[in-house]
Amino acid sequence: MSARRLEEAVVKLLMVAAGLIVAGSVIGVVGVMLVKGLPVFTPRMLVQASGGGSSLGQEGGILNAILGSLCLGFGGTLGAILLALPIVSALQRDYAGRTFFGRFTRLALDVLWGIPSIVYGAFGFIIMLYLGIRASLLGGIIALTLVELPIMARGMDEVARLVPVELKEASYALGSTRLEVTLKVTWRQCLPGFVTAGLLAFGRGIGDAASVLFTAGYSEYLPRSLVRPVASLPIAVYQQYLSPFPEVQQRAYASAAALLLIVLVVSILSRLSAARFSRYVVR
Repeated sequence: MSARRLEEAVVKLLMVAAGLIVAGSVIGVVGVMLVKGLPVFTPRMLVQASGGGSSLGQEGGILNAILGSLCLGFGGTLGAILLALPIVSALQRDYAGRTFFGRFTRLALDVLWGIPSIVYGAFGFIIMLYLGIRASLLGGIIALTLVELPIMARGMDEVARLVPVELKEASYALGSTRLEVTLKVTWRQCLPGFVTAGLLAFGRGIGDAASVLFTAGYSEYLPRSLVRPVASLPIAVYQQYLSPFPEVQQRAYASAAALLLIVLVVSILSRLSAARFSRYVVR
C-alpha cells in the first residue's frame, strides 16, 4: 500500500470514529434520560403543576416548568429576531458589510457567541437592578434575548451572504431600491436559513439554565405575568436532582426527558421547515 492510500485510509478511519463518537454520545444521553425518566413520565405529570409539596417527595407535575420554559424560549427568540434582522440587513454588502463597522460588528457577534451564558445572566441581573425589575419572566426573556442574539445574527448573516450577487444586480437593474432588494429578494431567499437559525436559537434558549437562574427565578405556579417569577425545566431539573428524596430525584430525569423531547421536536421542525421553504430559493 502506497503512502497516499495509507494516509487516505487513516483519514477515513478518523472520520468514521468521529461520527461514531457523536452518534454514541447522542444515543447515550437520550437513552439514559429515557430509561430513568419514562417510569415516572406520566400524562398526569404533564398536566399538573409541581405544588408546594413536590419538593418533599409528594405528588406533583412539571406543567409549570414546561409552560415557563416555552414562554421564556418564545419570548427570547422573538426579541432576538427583532434585533437580529436589522443587524443582518446592515451587514450586507449593500450597506455596511465591507466597511470597518461591518467587520467590527461580526467580530463583536463572534465574541458574544463565546461568552458563557452565566455572564449573560449576571449582566441581565444588573440591568434588572438598574430598571427596578425583580426576578421574573420579563427578566428571563431579556437574558435569553442576549444569549440567542449572537447565535441567530451570525447564522442569518452567513445565510444572507450566500444570496447570489447576480440576483441583487438584476433587481437593481429593474429599478429596485436597496430596501426593496433587502426585503423582497434577500430575505425571501434566506427564509429557510432564517427559520432554521431561529429554531436552533430557540432550542438553545429553552435549554439554558445559567442565564435564567438569577433573572427568571422559580415558581411553583403557572406563568401569570411578565413581572412574576417563572419556572423553567433546566432549573427544575437542577432543584429536583439536589433533593434528598429518591422520588424527587427520579422526577428530575422525567423533567430532563421532557426538555430533551422539546429540543428534539424543535430540531425536527427546523429540518422540515428548511426543506419546505427551500423551494423558493434560487440555486
